[in-house]
Amino acid sequence: MSKVVLVTGASSGIGEKIAEYLSEKGFIVYGTSRNPNLSLERTFELIPLDVTNNKLIEKAINYVIEMEGRIDILINNAGKGITGPIEETPLEEIKANFDTNFYGLINVTKAVLPQMRFQKSGLIINISSIAGYIGLPYRGIYSASKSAVSIMTEALSLEVKQFGIKVVDVAPGDFITNIAAGRFHSPVLKDSAYKNDYEKVLNQMNDEVDAGLDTKVIAKVIHSIIQKKNPKIHYKIGKPMQRFSIVLKRILPDRLYEKLILNHYKL
Repeated sequence: MSKVVLVTGASSGIGEKIAEYLSEKGFIVYGTSRNPNLSLERTFELIPLDVTNNKLIEKAINYVIEMEGRIDILINNAGKGITGPIEETPLEEIKANFDTNFYGLINVTKAVLPQMRFQKSGLIINISSIAGYIGLPYRGIYSASKSAVSIMTEALSLEVKQFGIKVVDVAPGDFITNIAAGRFHSPVLKDSAYKNDYEKVLNQMNDEVDAGLDTKVIAKVIHSIIQKKNPKIHYKIGKPMQRFSIVLKRILPDRLYEKLILNHYKL
């Protein structure tokens, strides 16, 4: 019997590629989007869901269960970027980012868990970020939201193991997506004390996304994780230097590692 997969944030980017790839591999896939374009042809069904709206979450989950009778795999991919000096980033935008990247992920997970407990099986894959392992300049809020996802994953894994449910954290590095288009940018203010450095980092950040890996790479990793009987809790997916940066952080003194980050961004 084909497994039923729910992928949030599947209208573009990483989520869309994961949903397409799993559908091609024979899974029954439902993707979600805040504003699904139903006129586009896809290999999976796209349904409306806003991770910050509990009524829409409940409606979407109930729809999948009514159609298929189960949800075997939840892939929490919906998220959005945010950049800016922490001092100048509006608090309402900080809260909005956490509402999607962290609280929204928890909302969807809480809605799916009763069904998985009833089934006595399930797999939850949370998409965090390599940025969640490192406090990056002018991406501090994004890094914090993804770090929260990673740590929460560890705790949830301990809590639901007794019900036959596995929980995994997948941290991508830079992939070629349209994330920059949907990212909140604190404006580069002419009289800002951070103007030159922020502008420099912002340009480098966008260049690194444009030079990122193909999203099919992460789709293949997700597929391989699903096939594993006992998957690891943490997976880091990115270019070798991005993954190695996490290893360096573990072994180097804090201030030396900080110097490496400053050098990388020419700050």
